[in-house]
Amino acid sequence: MGEERRYRSKKKKRTGLKVTLFILLAVVVAGGAYLINVYRHVNNATDEIYKPVAEGEVDSIRGSAVTLSSKEPISILLLGIDSGDLGRTEQGRSDSIMIATVNPNTKKTTLMSIPRDTYTEIVGHGTWDKINHAYAFGGTGMSINTVQTMLDIPIDYYVTVNMAGIQEIVDAVDGIDVVSPLTFNYEGYQFYEGQIAHMDGETALAFSRMRYEDSDGDMGRQRRQQLIIEGVIDKVISPSTLFNYQNILGSLSNNVQTNFQMADYLQLQSNDYLAAAGNIVSEQVGGSGSTLDDGIWYYFVPDDELYRIQSLLRTELELD
Repeated sequence: MGEERRYRSKKKKRTGLKVTLFILLAVVVAGGAYLINVYRHVNNATDEIYKPVAEGEVDSIRGSAVTLSSKEPISILLLGIDSGDLGRTEQGRSDSIMIATVNPNTKKTTLMSIPRDTYTEIVGHGTWDKINHAYAFGGTGMSINTVQTMLDIPIDYYVTVNMAGIQEIVDAVDGIDVVSPLTFNYEGYQFYEGQIAHMDGETALAFSRMRYEDSDGDMGRQRRQQLIIEGVIDKVISPSTLFNYQNILGSLSNNVQTNFQMADYLQLQSNDYLAAAGNIVSEQVGGSGSTLDDGIWYYFVPDDELYRIQSLLRTELELD
C-alpha cells in the first residue's frame, strides 16, 4: 500500500508538471503570436506614414546619413501643420516648429522651440520672411533647408503632425498628465498653475491653443505645446502602450507623416535612444518682436542668442 501511494503521488506530480509546462508553453506561444501581430500592425502603420523627402530636395550637411546602430546622436524636425487634413491639396503653414536632438550617449533629448514668426532666410525661395512660411512656400524640404541654415545643424529626420489631429492622438494614448505653468481659462477649460491635470484630447488642444491670456504670448504657447508633446512621448514609450497600440497606430496614421522607416524604429528601441527620449530638456529661442517697413510683425533673434542655440544643438549632436 505504501509503495502504491508513493507511485500515485509521483504520477500526480508528473501530471502537475506536465500541465504547468503546457500552460507556460501556451503563454509563450500566445505571447509570441501577439508580438508578431503587433509587429505586423506597426509595420503597416509605418508604411502608411512614411514619406521620404525627394532626392535632391534637401541640402546634405552631414555628407552621409547617421548610423543608428553606432549610437550617433540624431536631430528631428517636428512640424505642427495648421491645415485641417494632411491630405488636403492646399499647403498649410507650420504652426509649431521644434527641433529635437536625441543623444543616446548622454541619454538626453533637447527639445527646442522656434517661434513661428522668426525672421530668417527662406532657403530655396530667395526671400527673408517668417520661418513658418517655408512650409507654405516649399513644404517639408524647404522647411528642413531653412532650419538647417538658421541653426547650422543637419536635420536627420522629420515628423509633421496635423495640429487638428492632436486631439485624436492624445485620446489614443488614453490622455496625458501635464503640469500647467499658469492659471487660465480657455474654451470652458480651467487650468491651475502648478497642478497636474489629466487631459483628454479636447482639453489638450485647448491647453495648447491659448495665446492671448499668456503674458509670454507665443513663447508661452510654444512651451505648452512642448508639454503636450512630452506628455504624449511619455505615454507612447510606457509599457501600457503594448495593450493599446492599435488605437495609437490608427491616430498616427491619420495625422502624421515622417521619413522614419521600420528599420529605424527597431534601432531606436535599442542603443539607449528610448532612454534619451524619456529625459527631455526643453529650450526656447530668445528674442523680441517688432515690425519692419512692410508693417508686418516679426520675431527677431539676436546674433548672440543665435550663436548660443547653434552651439548648444551642435554640442548635443556631438558635431565638431
